[in-house]
Amino acid sequence: MSESRFADALNGQIGYEFGAAQQYIAVAVYYDSETLPRLAAHFYRQALEERNHAMMMVQYLLDAGLGVTVPGVEAPKTSFADVVEPVSLALAQERRVTEQIGGLATLARELGDYAGEQFLQWFIKEQVEEVSSMSSLLTVVERARANPLLAEEYLARESAAEADDPTAPHAAGGAL
Repeated sequence: MSESRFADALNGQIGYEFGAAQQYIAVAVYYDSETLPRLAAHFYRQALEERNHAMMMVQYLLDAGLGVTVPGVEAPKTSFADVVEPVSLALAQERRVTEQIGGLATLARELGDYAGEQFLQWFIKEQVEEVSSMSSLLTVVERARANPLLAEEYLARESAAEADDPTAPHAAGGAL
């Protein structure tokens, strides 16, 4: 019964992760249409990252012999008032996902599902990084509202420091 409750909750999170990926694609398309290629590329990468988070969860459920459900997602927001709104939306999304992951970890602990709790530790660390980086990007984009090319320059500098995390769980289907 407890495995089923955790599996159901993790399957729900898979939907949220796919929804986040879709939202990030919509944000990237918006920035592409505004000829802001670095902001677009940043959010296309974020979309792939969220998709891979969902696939990591799929792989965990497969490895644990638990059922996998791939839920549908709501349509993302596709129009924005200005260059700041998409990043503000992204930060709110990352904060919401942080709460969701925390809720999953709490559930795993309450159920005595130590494997599930351990699996979620990487996601907890990842969410701290995601909220921090999105908060910084929002600050930069707000400052650069009148000249978004300054945000493009910021991303050019910051993206050089990005690296893959070798401690990340394996994603089903590999990191495509």
